[in-house]
Amino acid sequence: MRDKRTSPDDGAEGVPRMSDDTADRVELRRIQLGLSLAEVAHRAHMSPSYLRGLASLHGDFDPEGLTRLAEALDMTPFELLHGRVEPPPGQGGAGAHPRLRRLTERECWNRLDTHGVGRLAFPGDTALVVVPVNYLVDGRSVVYRTQPGSVPAVDAGTPLSFETDHLDEARACGWSVLLTGTTEHVTDPATMNALADRAGSRPWAGGSRPLWIRLLPEHISGRVIDTS
Repeated sequence: MRDKRTSPDDGAEGVPRMSDDTADRVELRRIQLGLSLAEVAHRAHMSPSYLRGLASLHGDFDPEGLTRLAEALDMTPFELLHGRVEPPPGQGGAGAHPRLRRLTERECWNRLDTHGVGRLAFPGDTALVVVPVNYLVDGRSVVYRTQPGSVPAVDAGTPLSFETDHLDEARACGWSVLLTGTTEHVTDPATMNALADRAGSRPWAGGSRPLWIRLLPEHISGRVIDTS
């Protein structure tokens, strides 16, 4: 039996049944992703004019085109045709017996060492700036690499907060760790080479990122929610 949540075959002879709501969902998702109509059409391998006429294609939108459009918008065909059935991440409600507790310092470092993406927070010109970065744990510090002149390329001595977390949507539990401290630039060639040789040292953004920055923590704390 075909899964209705992932199959685009909603109409006769395998043709998906479109509605005006489908066009609205495409437009809303396009805005959420920050894409132009032309960019969505390019991702879906179709012409912008064909995509623009989506609302009028009630019985004539081919299943392959629907699948390509859903993938271009990071959705399933079912979500594109009918909307979300499950609540968005984080809105599924609490677990049966939730328990919140603080992590010890050792537990915080152990969890930090299992992840590689976190968020930096530091003062900006008019407000707090928060950006994601790939990171490594080096001893009792966190290091990341970036491009000089970029947003994360803060000066040495900048007060900085760093946070990472793990969420289990199915069990409604997870943990978070927060570090606060100041930064220093890593300038020793041997240290930089050793860091660059470690697994996970290459940022997802790619490109040349020769500036290594170390957060020297003055305080570390963490919390965990479990259902045991």
